[in-house]
Amino acid sequence: MAQAGDEAGPLGLPAWKTWVSAGSAVLLGVAFIIAGVWKITDPIAASVRLVQAQVPAALGLPAAIGFGIAETLAGVLLLAPRLRRWGAWLTAALLVAFMVYIALFYNVLRGQECNCFPWIERAVGPAFFIGDAVMLLMAGLAGWWAGPARGLRSAAIVFAAVCVFAGVSYGVVAARGAAVIAPEFVTVDGQPFPLREGRVFLYFFNPECLHCATVAGELGRLDWGHTRLVAVATQMPEFGREFLVSSGLPAALTADVDVLKEVFSFVDVPFGVAVESGRQRSAFISFDGAPEALRKLGFVR
Repeated sequence: MAQAGDEAGPLGLPAWKTWVSAGSAVLLGVAFIIAGVWKITDPIAASVRLVQAQVPAALGLPAAIGFGIAETLAGVLLLAPRLRRWGAWLTAALLVAFMVYIALFYNVLRGQECNCFPWIERAVGPAFFIGDAVMLLMAGLAGWWAGPARGLRSAAIVFAAVCVFAGVSYGVVAARGAAVIAPEFVTVDGQPFPLREGRVFLYFFNPECLHCATVAGELGRLDWGHTRLVAVATQMPEFGREFLVSSGLPAALTADVDVLKEVFSFVDVPFGVAVESGRQRSAFISFDGAPEALRKLGFVR
């Protein structure tokens, strides 16, 4: 007599294999959809994380959107039984790519937060590779024990829908950034400092951040003309003045960090905002190429 669990599933597989395949696909599918949608709906934050993971700054935003599309597509394909095998192979390819990339930069990234999945905190280390290896095994089981994939037209429609979603989402984010209006005033040396008159560049920094000091020094060497600079210390404001003197950044210092952070949301420092007549013209999450961008905006000569 057949033992329990040996009954053949719809593909002629033992029932337990069918359940393992489906369970692995659902778990991975949900995880990848959440990770992909997060990158698509908040590409700025995702790009900052990627740049911190040694992705070139110029590629941070395109990579965030591209990975968001790929992860969302993989997750949706995993949840569709007819398309599951394709989703499993795409998921496996993404996992292998992540593992190879982290391995290449392991000495630089070791101990840093991975931030691959927004709700899971994972530091780069041996456990990272173990976790991804487990997910890679799940992807293999989901694909190997799934039926042959069919429905190329359906997969193409899913891909097109995800791309449209990403495009619309980025348009909303870009429009939201262009609609940001600076507070009318901030306080500088006990006096109101107008932010809605002329051109103002806001520079957010941490006095203990070496990268912030390097960027401040580079900005201090630019010819700002009539552009006014305002520096904002996000931590330890008591060391803000010393930071400006040592870096050579000719900026006024304001302590209204909470007021400004409510308007200009960002992930990490250094961060800059070019404001003209009170309206945000551009935000800088990375300063590679910032001088040229500021010249095009007319903020520096």
